[in-house]
Amino acid sequence: METVHAQIERLCFTSTKAFEDVLAGLYRGISKPNFDELKQRLEKAHDLAEFAQIVKKAVGSAGLLEFLHLDLGAALRVGSSGSYRMIRIIAGNPMIMRSMTQSAPAAGSYAPVTILIYQFGGDVRVCYDTLSSLLAAYDSPEARQIAQDLDNKVVRLIESAVK
Repeated sequence: METVHAQIERLCFTSTKAFEDVLAGLYRGISKPNFDELKQRLEKAHDLAEFAQIVKKAVGSAGLLEFLHLDLGAALRVGSSGSYRMIRIIAGNPMIMRSMTQSAPAAGSYAPVTILIYQFGGDVRVCYDTLSSLLAAYDSPEARQIAQDLDNKVVRLIESAVK
């Protein structure tokens, strides 16, 4: 058994905008394709160039697509008088994941990434654990650079959503 310890860098941004407006701002850069249809198209790709073209057409302006949308706030609201709102967006880009995992297979544990947006009564918060911090424990400068580039895209997207 191998144990790897990683120090996580969590970035949290605060916004006075409405929860729905911040969430919509995130989705301006993250596409929400019909995942079953996309998966079928990707599985039928004849080569990497065709696969890459399908991905390019599917991603949003930040180069990301949504793999999963979890409404964590639903569980928090049950039996509570609080107005909890919490959504976890699992988003990524299959081509970026491919590039990272070729040089650091462990990157597959962290991609796609998670963006957490929540509101517990006051301001809206958006948090993101940087992928580059998670990959720092692995000996792959190439994977860390790819992760840093992805982190920069995600941070720019969050900053535009919270402003």
